[in-house]
Amino acid sequence: MRVLKCFSTPLQWGCILFYIWVSPFATGAIAKRLPKFFTATDSAPSTPSSIVAKSRAAPHLPFYIARKGHITFYLLGTLHVGEASDYPFPKRFRPAIRAALKASPILAFELSPDDLILSQDDVQRYGGCAYSCLPRLISATLWRRLAARLRGNPAAFAEIKKTRPWLAALLMDTLAAVAAGLQTEYGTEAQLENVYTMGRIVGLETLNEQILAFARLSRAEQSEMLAQSLAQTPEQSAADMRELYLLWRAGDADQLAVWQTKMTGKLAHSRLISEAIDEKTLYQRNRRFTARLLLMAEPEVPLFAAIGALHLGGPRGVLALLRQHGFDVQPG
Repeated sequence: MRVLKCFSTPLQWGCILFYIWVSPFATGAIAKRLPKFFTATDSAPSTPSSIVAKSRAAPHLPFYIARKGHITFYLLGTLHVGEASDYPFPKRFRPAIRAALKASPILAFELSPDDLILSQDDVQRYGGCAYSCLPRLISATLWRRLAARLRGNPAAFAEIKKTRPWLAALLMDTLAAVAAGLQTEYGTEAQLENVYTMGRIVGLETLNEQILAFARLSRAEQSEMLAQSLAQTPEQSAADMRELYLLWRAGDADQLAVWQTKMTGKLAHSRLISEAIDEKTLYQRNRRFTARLLLMAEPEVPLFAAIGALHLGGPRGVLALLRQHGFDVQPG
């Protein structure tokens, strides 16, 4: 994405927003056919044995505790795709995370489960067309690049032609995530729902708020997203996705933010337009998440929030915003 950031790039917002691209399409026609979209050259790149060993180590995951007086937030950085080894059966999460879940009568996701059920139609309404609109919305050069990338995948090409550029970019990112060997059923939100029994699950933003963060991008901004998704070979994009995945398993939100900045520098065709996209799809949402958390806060009633991992760290992430509001934020 948010369907799976979680993916080619714009990795900085795509992976963050796997919620949009993975979740809606996990039950939609496109996701069901994703495995058929790959040619031999689209498969995941060979992975060095050292990287494989790291991915098999016990996951840590980015988990933080924010306290101010009698108010406590538990914050877990999520990835909307993953592997079975990320959630070892039967406990799935390490003791500190399980204890926080047990103590919290409210679990907050980016979107509530009810919104996710309704999301596919809205994604299609805002991101799809009844005709082949994409060639008319992007430059001829970018269209030729996309057509060449999907030459061996006529089913994917037929679907993407009927999307707007922002959704086309997220679908290309989804292909990269699958090529990296990651699966939506091992996304963090799905695993949390499997173990959380203490109370109710709510959303920190509405479905319309999330989708419109993309749908309201200008044509130039949407084209920049798609250009970044096509800037590298499928193998390079899959390798970047694996790097993000391993950083997420290591559990340091600030290192994830550093990775995001590196990706922006590597992939941006226009730094100015790329920064505008980040503001609309990442930083504005960070401020919204923080404001909603503060509105939901109650003394002596801990709240557990599971938010895309790239939303947490860095100087404009949720953790920094909570510190600005007087919270003491520490690794969990």
